Amino acid sequence: MNVLHIGAGNLFGGVETLFVTLARHRRLCREMTPQFALCFDGRLSSELRLTGVPVYILGDVRVRRPWTVWRARRILAKLFKDQRFDVVVCHSVWPQALFGPVVHAAGLPLVFWLHDAAGGSHWLERWAAWTRPDGVVCNSRFTAGRLPNLYPGIPPRVVYCPVGTAQEKLSAAERQAVRAAMQTPQDAVVIIQVSRLESWKGHRLHLEALGRLIDLPGWVCWQVGGVQRPHERRYLEELKFMAARLGISERVRFLGHCAEVHRLLAAADIHCQPNTGPEPFG
Repeated sequence: MNVLHIGAGNLFGGVETLFVTLARHRRLCREMTPQFALCFDGRLSSELRLTGVPVYILGDVRVRRPWTVWRARRILAKLFKDQRFDVVVCHSVWPQALFGPVVHAAGLPLVFWLHDAAGGSHWLERWAAWTRPDGVVCNSRFTAGRLPNLYPGIPPRVVYCPVGTAQEKLSAAERQAVRAAMQTPQDAVVIIQVSRLESWKGHRLHLEALGRLIDLPGWVCWQVGGVQRPHERRYLEELKFMAARLGISERVRFLGHCAEVHRLLAAADIHCQPNTGPEPFG
């Protein structure tokens, strides 16, 4: 079964990590052959190509520039004529709104994979709701509970997104090497947070809690996640200023994008992500 997964491709977070996981570990399900169509050529497309899967670029799309939407739709329609696909999966409301009608026009089964809590009132959600899918996958029971705001009457299938197979523990030497690269003492208690730079992920709350531990020696915090949009850059500067104000900037490492997050997790001691809003992944 040839499965085409459609995503934006301009950011890198949980959805994009799922894409890479599906590509890297596709041999675990030989009945399905995953292929990928993205609008933006960047980190995600590069990581997918490294796994050897087909990646089709539909072209940069800006909704405020309708001609870019029409062009990407034409490219996708041509792809459906040139290649055989058995099912198409649109990940999140943006690809569903833009490309769901093209999938229907080609007579292909359309699956919508919901990765976030749908409120149903945003203009993009209302646009996506015009194209009803043949099936829905949700990444948690929480997001499934919000699906009726988009598609009432469609029963979802909840699939907890894998982010990779089980990783082996680091050897003592590997653990030391990771900590040395992060300028972190070997005997420090490392507290790690891995997330996009969104305020509801709880970075401020995390730093406030660490500020109360300023007199407790021996801990270091790794903040993993890089800037992808202008508002995230402003947010990062705010977090750095906050760490300085709390007197903990020397103990908080803002590491930015990290390709091998599993090695950082394995080299850390405590994982902390104190969300201040609902987490779509459950």
